[in-house]
Amino acid sequence: MLVRIHVKQLRLGMFVHELCGSWMDHPFWRGAFLLEDPKDLKTLLATGIKEVWIDTAKGLGIAVESDDDEGETEEQIAAEVEATLAQANKATKAVPRVNIAQEAARAVKICAKSKQAVTSMFHEARMGKALDAEDALPIVEEISNSVMRNPGALISLARLKDKDDYTYMHSVAVCALMVSLARQLGLDEAQTRQAGLAGLLHDVGKMMIPLGILNKPGKLTDVEFQSVKDHPSQGHKMLLEGKGISEVALDVCLHHHEKMDGSGYPEKLAGEQISLYARMGAVCDVYDAITSNRPYKNGWEPTESLRKMAEWSHGHFDKRIFEAFVKSIGIYPIGSLVKMESNRLGVIMEQTEKSLLQPVVKIFFSIKSNARIAPEILDLSKPACKDKIVSHEDTIKWGIHDIQELWSDVPAAPW
Repeated sequence: MLVRIHVKQLRLGMFVHELCGSWMDHPFWRGAFLLEDPKDLKTLLATGIKEVWIDTAKGLGIAVESDDDEGETEEQIAAEVEATLAQANKATKAVPRVNIAQEAARAVKICAKSKQAVTSMFHEARMGKALDAEDALPIVEEISNSVMRNPGALISLARLKDKDDYTYMHSVAVCALMVSLARQLGLDEAQTRQAGLAGLLHDVGKMMIPLGILNKPGKLTDVEFQSVKDHPSQGHKMLLEGKGISEVALDVCLHHHEKMDGSGYPEKLAGEQISLYARMGAVCDVYDAITSNRPYKNGWEPTESLRKMAEWSHGHFDKRIFEAFVKSIGIYPIGSLVKMESNRLGVIMEQTEKSLLQPVVKIFFSIKSNARIAPEILDLSKPACKDKIVSHEDTIKWGIHDIQELWSDVPAAPW
């Protein structure tokens, strides 16, 4: 039997049949599910959803009131909710946060190892071997843990890929971006891992594109371009033949090039026809693509890329997802070169909780003297700091070739 209840009456063991409200009001990719994880309940209570439909034939119902019992008081309900939230917080896997330099050193090894694993896995897929999710999950786990320790390190390192290794490192980068975005959206640990796996496998269909087309430096012919546009469908077919591949990974693989206005491909889905995970995949895929060096063009700076994506967001991306993405990586992502009001150059080291416009910056160059200066770390969110960012800058324009070493204290990535 279907019963409509207030969200505060939800208890673990109930089967949620339908959420009363717009898909945009909640981060769940599915509309009906058994409420087993206390973190799912925590997420539901934190959204704008007021009421839900539960199916008492598939899960618990609400307590029946007796003649001498008027039911639970608001205080009792509140106490139960608090107890559930405490259980959710306790159940969350604790991953200690570390500083950027510590994680960068570890992230270099994770990127190299992940690239090697993805290359091997994709090459085997090209040769016709069925993909097995079990082979990919350890990679996702390593990447996820790195992002949780310090989200900026691996994401920034993976962006600095060589154009010849783009397809493989792009998969690693999108996996990391999906994990970071999932955390920003409040998805639970299992959902976050599913998002990461989907990011890792989203472009596997490119293994079916001839390398001459995939790495062509010039403009593609109409036939070649159609071959490239077929990669979501080709990848979806490959994943269907695989083992243990989730519905989330299948969905993102097929639909990460769909657009909110219906102008995407392969199915021209629009609006709420596109799932939460596919909307996430669209944002993460485009960001890494336009910030990376490709055979036919050099990547844009991260801040410029976000500005351009904001211009496209009305018809291309889900606005709420894009805004969450910006919060997850910062308006000035780690590794960005910026010009300061003090007429100096700096590189973004860390985001701060206070403001997306006030990160931690390492100052290293005097524009007035046109020379390097002793590095100085500035936390722009501190009241005592009077300097501020006035613009993002192009590393090529200034001849800065060691930007990675400046923010991470590790040599340039070997991939």
